[in-house]
Amino acid sequence: MADAGRLEAIALRKEYPGTLALDDVSVAFEGGRVHALVGKNGAGKSTFIKILAGTVQPTSGQVLVDGRPVQLRSASDAFAQGIATVYQELSLVPGLTVAENILLGRLPQKGPLIDWARTFREAQSILDGMGVSIDARRIVRELGVAQKQVVEIAKAMSFNPTAVMLDEPTSALAQHETEMLFGIVRQLAAKGVVVIYITHRLHELRQIADTVTVLRDGRLAGRIEIADSTPEQIVHLMFGEVVKRRRPTHTVNQAKPVLEVEGLAKAGKFHDVSFSLRAGEVLGIAGMLGSGRTELLKAIFGAEPADSGEVRLGGKSILPASPSQMKDFGVALTPEDRKAEGLVQILSTRANLCLASLDRIAVRGFTTQARERAAVQTLVGGLAIKAPNLEDAVSALSGGNQQKVVVGKWLNTKPKVMLLDEPTRGIDVQAKQQIFEIIWSLSEQGIGSIIVSSELEELLEVCHRILIMRHGTIVGEASPEGMTADELTVRCMEDE
Repeated sequence: MADAGRLEAIALRKEYPGTLALDDVSVAFEGGRVHALVGKNGAGKSTFIKILAGTVQPTSGQVLVDGRPVQLRSASDAFAQGIATVYQELSLVPGLTVAENILLGRLPQKGPLIDWARTFREAQSILDGMGVSIDARRIVRELGVAQKQVVEIAKAMSFNPTAVMLDEPTSALAQHETEMLFGIVRQLAAKGVVVIYITHRLHELRQIADTVTVLRDGRLAGRIEIADSTPEQIVHLMFGEVVKRRRPTHTVNQAKPVLEVEGLAKAGKFHDVSFSLRAGEVLGIAGMLGSGRTELLKAIFGAEPADSGEVRLGGKSILPASPSQMKDFGVALTPEDRKAEGLVQILSTRANLCLASLDRIAVRGFTTQARERAAVQTLVGGLAIKAPNLEDAVSALSGGNQQKVVVGKWLNTKPKVMLLDEPTRGIDVQAKQQIFEIIWSLSEQGIGSIIVSSELEELLEVCHRILIMRHGTIVGEASPEGMTADELTVRCMEDE
């Protein structure tokens, strides 16, 4: 192993008006090991990482690289000091090649012209050094999600970093893609790089991490060796006691169908999809990335209309219909990409919570901020949305709190059917339980839900019934009772 680096934070503190986001955190990360960084939403992880990445300035405290104090006034400063960050939201340019993305802003030149031969050679060398078979000449838009994530890591590695911070790198990956990424992460650590791995997926920790550092309410709650820890210890450090409810036992087998899908098809996405959702049922759709899960939900909602087939609500055919019409029919969709499709980032948290229900809140076509605040107060409390000021832009919230706003926005419409695409992505254990409890509460009210999730353990925990989707069609059905996540994974991949 090459000489190992070291990244250290000493008494880092960050104060915002009315909020202490980080409270004198001191911790050191050694190279050659994978350090998991965990904590519930609002615990201070994002602030801590942004300080190390140079995008947020601490109120006080120091950052040391290999024992040297460094000033990180910008992302460029962080790169210059050997600190690279790979964020959850990819920052690639889809129309450029892999090589151009890896070396963006630093393309080798031959005189006044770009030296393309050297560009592709250097980028390919980085990819080959990571042990991945991606052609540096390929256009990024042609890559799968996992390959794009690898290109992001390659871009970080092109700076020869001392430390790499990975923010939720597996949140959009299927299990076999996650295992491939883990191999790359281990290679980075083997080269002496400091790897800080931010995740909400606690079941991943034993597979990838050497240590676990826990932040809680802006403070360092503890740091433990993964070999010496139990899941219960980690959860306790993060939250104290977490009350974990079980799926309600009320039966939905005899309930009437609230939603029926028959022969739904969209060229290149899915075909001949038929199923029914009963009133109060929580129905999961399990499948690998690319199986057509997301496209199916969007088609039902009218966001990407199907080419053929029928959707019935309460026995009445309602296709073709627009998202606005589907909302009026009582159907809600929380999309997979919350930032691009679920929220308006520059608007306030209050405004985003009201976006789908303005017709209910307004009186004779007019609304006021006071009326909107009154309409969202119960939601903010019920969903435990941590927002210091509801008038601040929703972009200021952590990813988990943004996801809660997306769900809350639709709960305000009083839906009959909820379509939830990756509803717990980027959400901590406690918040997931809150989302599950909301879904179960809706179930007890007779509201049906369809859930797509890459985390198959969640589907087994929350759903009454699970459909298996492969190659764009429903190929089977599973009962969560007595089934393991491994067994469900095999069923999703049987013929791949």
